[in-house]
Amino acid sequence: MPNGFPRPATAAGRGPLATPAEIAEYLGVPVKTLYQWKYRGTGPKVHKVGRHLRYRWREVDAWLDRQTSYDLTA
Repeated sequence: MPNGFPRPATAAGRGPLATPAEIAEYLGVPVKTLYQWKYRGTGPKVHKVGRHLRYRWREVDAWLDRQTSYDLTA
């Protein structure tokens, strides 16, 4: 995998918190996009741990589930 970050295949293989680089790889977007989403308040919920940003996997997955805006079965 690029950047040495393994892409977590299942929730069991993940730690409770993820770095912006891990989330960017998981979602297939640049890290800069995550920072833009944070600024605009449109992305997954992010937490500050000291001076570092971290994401909870369950919150990222919940946010991703809410992003479906149309039905593909129609």
